Amino acid sequence: MSQSAQSELESLIRARYPIVYVVSWEEQRVEHVMRAIARDRGKKLHVWTITHGFGAGTGQRDPATRDPLAALEHVATSPDQAIFLLKDFHAYIADASVTRRLRDLTPILKNSYKNLVLLAPILKLPADLEKEVTVVDFALPTYEELGRLLDDIVLSVKDMPDIRWQLEPERREQVLKAAQGLTALEAENVFAKSLVQKRTFDVDVILSEKEQIIRKSGILEYYPASEAFANVGGLDLLKDWMEKRTASFTDKARDFGLPEPKGILLLGVQGCGKSLSAKAIGALWRLPLLRLDIGKVFAGLVGASEENMRKALRVAESVAPCVLWLDELEKGLSGIQSSGASDGGTTSRVFSTFLTWLQEKTVPVFVVSTANQVEVLPPELLRKGRFDEIFFIDLPAAAEREEIFRIHLRKRKRKPEDFDLAELARATPGFSGAEIEQLVVEALYDAFDAGTDLTTDLLVRAARATVPLSMTMREKIAYLRDWASTRARPASSVEVESFEDQAAAFLANRIIAKQEAMGRGRANEEPTAPKSDEAEESPPKARRRTSAKAKAQKSQ
Repeated sequence: MSQSAQSELESLIRARYPIVYVVSWEEQRVEHVMRAIARDRGKKLHVWTITHGFGAGTGQRDPATRDPLAALEHVATSPDQAIFLLKDFHAYIADASVTRRLRDLTPILKNSYKNLVLLAPILKLPADLEKEVTVVDFALPTYEELGRLLDDIVLSVKDMPDIRWQLEPERREQVLKAAQGLTALEAENVFAKSLVQKRTFDVDVILSEKEQIIRKSGILEYYPASEAFANVGGLDLLKDWMEKRTASFTDKARDFGLPEPKGILLLGVQGCGKSLSAKAIGALWRLPLLRLDIGKVFAGLVGASEENMRKALRVAESVAPCVLWLDELEKGLSGIQSSGASDGGTTSRVFSTFLTWLQEKTVPVFVVSTANQVEVLPPELLRKGRFDEIFFIDLPAAAEREEIFRIHLRKRKRKPEDFDLAELARATPGFSGAEIEQLVVEALYDAFDAGTDLTTDLLVRAARATVPLSMTMREKIAYLRDWASTRARPASSVEVESFEDQAAAFLANRIIAKQEAMGRGRANEEPTAPKSDEAEESPPKARRRTSAKAKAQKSQ
């Protein structure tokens, strides 16, 4: 149980606080704590529910106290020195009669050895009671509590020969870290589920339980660990930076004096692997990946957008440690400069909420933000301290394009060694990773239509027919490169070709493609038969010749 919550509750009971409101989803844990406190203080514990009345603690029904007002009257007149625990009382506390009776009870309880504890999963407190009621947030199970729960389960399955219950210290830490953010009941259920499915304690099965929590929020999206850095071509400096922080959330890192990493901002050209890298980080660190859609945050009601952002951040904190991914951040914050005039300042307030949380958060939530247009981002987001690092992801160089071709050919059930990867890299200067993927798909369609297998020639031909984004958006990419050259850290150690080299290679490829197209056109032309005599002449001309011959014969 949470020692801080238990000690706080015990202090409030000893200080004769009349009414305490405990916010928690875990009735069993709270009731267990209240029983321990009552036993230590020499008091009784009476439990009330709307279905059983004050017989809930004993399993008996007490119809006379089922009504909320009758229950409060029972508390006022009871001669016992007791703690009265009322479950789910938030559903009735807003009633005017109930509110008034609670206020009447305050001096009675203060001058007695009785305490009233309201237990509910959500905080719903009328303004009339704000001064009489003390609120306590009962935290989720701590790392140590989950460890004891895991030990109890291990003890119960040790004699089963087909269960691999032994856990190395590092593996045990991974399992417990994955279970953090779950209630005790949820953790117990998912541990049992893992034993049933995998016959051992599996981290991926435990992480999948958090998907339910995330889906219920309606704002965050859960992404399973489906991508790995092996599927990301190039970006060796970014990969190395992330791999060095793989164990950054462990107790060993804390003992070494390392702080938990805050997050990174990935800037770069569209289609060069920013989103793919975000997905790969979750898989590399074996942490749940949550995607925050800024568009879902904004709502029509006044104040709803700010509350949605706070709710999303609370959910992310509840399943920590985790990775929070904000894709194309500049799109969600595009109206921040004119927010006061366009939306009454809503965008500014939402951004301020996120910015404050990003700076002050104490839970292990690693934030990965991606952006394409750096000039739109507010300067206060880019300063040091918000993110650990700002990485710039440029267009892939020749060696990286070879690696990207290798990845996508393998994905399409082809052997990369059957293709001239160096030739493919030379044919695709200025191509992004996404364009290379679509190029492979286009060549596969051509091969399928022609009834042949995929070849290097088909891939080169598809490349020569493609106009990459580096040509159509050359000026914007040049500006982004120039900005990042002194303000961001490169994600790759390989130097990409200059725009001049890319343009020259692109024009050369276009000329070759045009010549090949003309050659194929001449090859497809039908051969014409030679003309002979009058049979090949047009009918009118033949008739004129026949008529002239007849006139000549007649004159003779």
